[in-house]
Amino acid sequence: MEKWLNDKKIVVIGGTSGIGLSATRAFVAQGAAVVAVGLEPIVEPDPEGRVHWLVGDAREESTARIAVKICQEQFGGFDGLYHVAGGSGRRFGDGPLHEMTPEAWEQTFQLNLTSLMYSNRAAVKALMDMGRGGSILNLSTALAYAPAPDYFTTHAYAAAKAAVIGFVKSTASYYARLNIRINAIAPGLVETPMSQRAMGNEAILRYVSARQPLDGGRPGQPEDLDGAAVYFMADASRFTTGQILAVDGGWGVSEGRL
Repeated sequence: MEKWLNDKKIVVIGGTSGIGLSATRAFVAQGAAVVAVGLEPIVEPDPEGRVHWLVGDAREESTARIAVKICQEQFGGFDGLYHVAGGSGRRFGDGPLHEMTPEAWEQTFQLNLTSLMYSNRAAVKALMDMGRGGSILNLSTALAYAPAPDYFTTHAYAAAKAAVIGFVKSTASYYARLNIRINAIAPGLVETPMSQRAMGNEAILRYVSARQPLDGGRPGQPEDLDGAAVYFMADASRFTTGQILAVDGGWGVSEGRL
């Protein structure tokens, strides 16, 4: 049976932990070669030599450009980018607007939006230089349009992730003429290193069980997003651009009341 991503060459920014690592594994399982970029070094069994693990910070302008170049040189091409890197700005001081510092706002946007702009720009430039189309996939969040003020009040993070949606639609419109597809996934609460605060809070977990009622009411797992990511990186999505797909367990259509 032919795999969905046979011979695809993909860069995953934020591909060494959580959602990105799960996607890296799924892409390889579906036949792709992957350059996976993350802050920490990682080594996994790779007998077929189809993963290049790269240590890099997505907030640095050169990181995505280097990753794309490695993909082209090591694997012989470049077909698409999945930008997962980002995270809560809580450690910077993100929170309710009246408590937020300017530094928290800047740091949160640098992590979640500026880094994404850098990677998307590197991907678009590479595809244009090659004179071919390709796929760019980004990560937003259900909090961008369906807030949870009692438990997830990080206003800079929500704003940055909402900006991802506007960025995706605007760039998708412009680059469609070049057959470059740009889409996003918007997850609900997913169990990752970023979500440990929520995962250790019984009140939040009770809320999530009602806000994400699918499959018994539970937090998402990174692999819950893999099918959507594979679709967007595959030729199956060749007629799809500018879309925001909620993979959120029902978050966006539920109230979260027990």
